[in-house]
Amino acid sequence: MEAIMVANHRGEKASVGPEAFERLKSFLRLPVLRPGDEDYDKARTIWNAMIDRRPALIVRCSGVSDIRRAVEFAREHSILTAVRGGGHNIAGNAMCDSGMVIDLSAMRSVRIDPFARKAYVEPGATLAEFDREAQAFGLATPLGINSTTGVAGLTLGGGFGWLTRKYGMTVDNLIGADVVTADNRFIHASETENQDMFWALRGGGGNFGIVTSFEFKLHQVGPEVLSGLVVYPLSEARAALRKYREMAPKLSDDANVWTVLRKAPPLPFLPPEIHGKEIVAFAVFHAGDPDKGLKELEPVRHFGKMVGEHIGVQPYVAWQTAFDPLLAPGARNYWKSHNFTQLNDETIDIAIKYLSNLPTEQCEIFFGLLGGAAGRQPADATAYCHRDADFILNVHGRWNNQSDDDRGVEWARGVFRDMAPYATGGVYVNFLTGEETDRTKAAYGDSYERLMAIKKKYDPNNLFSMNQNIRPM
Repeated sequence: MEAIMVANHRGEKASVGPEAFERLKSFLRLPVLRPGDEDYDKARTIWNAMIDRRPALIVRCSGVSDIRRAVEFAREHSILTAVRGGGHNIAGNAMCDSGMVIDLSAMRSVRIDPFARKAYVEPGATLAEFDREAQAFGLATPLGINSTTGVAGLTLGGGFGWLTRKYGMTVDNLIGADVVTADNRFIHASETENQDMFWALRGGGGNFGIVTSFEFKLHQVGPEVLSGLVVYPLSEARAALRKYREMAPKLSDDANVWTVLRKAPPLPFLPPEIHGKEIVAFAVFHAGDPDKGLKELEPVRHFGKMVGEHIGVQPYVAWQTAFDPLLAPGARNYWKSHNFTQLNDETIDIAIKYLSNLPTEQCEIFFGLLGGAAGRQPADATAYCHRDADFILNVHGRWNNQSDDDRGVEWARGVFRDMAPYATGGVYVNFLTGEETDRTKAAYGDSYERLMAIKKKYDPNNLFSMNQNIRPM
């Protein structure tokens, strides 16, 4: 067997001898994949089809011992190292060219303690797996809105979803984490142990180590909740969005309403003539009593002349999968994002302008509503510091064909550029693309200097660099 050529952090090539590689393989429970192996192409494929990278090694981990062996190997040979969880990774940092991928996607265990109302979650688990186990006991914690999202990446970036207004960000519900550090130690981080690490993990991304287990607090939710969609045509968009803006600050913590601007998918409750036409859809959710929820959310049905609605009581796990068909793996994705404290007239007009000129049927603009419990946390309570952001914009460019790349990217950048004067300057780190290294400081905001110091303590040589990277101070 010949030496293996790998890349380091500076892109330089080095060789790893066959003896070292065979020693690594002997300690692992799953085969290490290399180019040409039968499962290699499948293992290097991630959710965003725009990412096409070819690592020299893919180390698939079954447990903590595998992770520690992989970290030790990466350190010894100064290998460019990416860490893959269980989900989307829009920026593509789960893969690297010519380096090593520590693949955690096989580690999917979710254990629920219904008596203590805690969940213990491995880093390869998805929201679907978490929700299914927790809802067996009528429990949940704030996560995202798409069941194929990975729990690890979502959490480390902050995390928000339908329950955020009632119970805070995902990181506000993280109460502990087991971590393998860059020097290959195994530590526990919580409010009482390694507090600096615990603070950094809650919004600082994957910069500080590999989390091998997350511990979350759980809340009584469902198992059935009031939720659904109210849909308006393009002609009603401006008036509907202005009424939404007026309604949002009045909502209780139980309620949440997001808005999506896109072409109408062929939903059965929409008339056929509206399919493929531009719409504004309001996704409504209520975590409390359904009768109270119907009354509180009733104004959404009167934002204008709607073209369809579908609101009712359904299982929480079903609502968590409602948007999965629009976010299936295999499409090409290019996102841009801003934070907003309010939706002024200019912001609304820009959204409508670009809704009228969508490059593909899958492209969309959405505003996620935060506030509530998330906004009442002090900005420095966690590394996620954007507590003033009541709305998070995601310009979601999405298409299937590479030939659409230029016009799709140009459209997304146009929305981003025109919206910028009205945004806070901050951004949700999980929505950044790989090219936006200039926005790293904006993503971490006022937490950045403190995160740099913690990075220097736990990863001074920047082993964990394939992320929205914080360089050691």
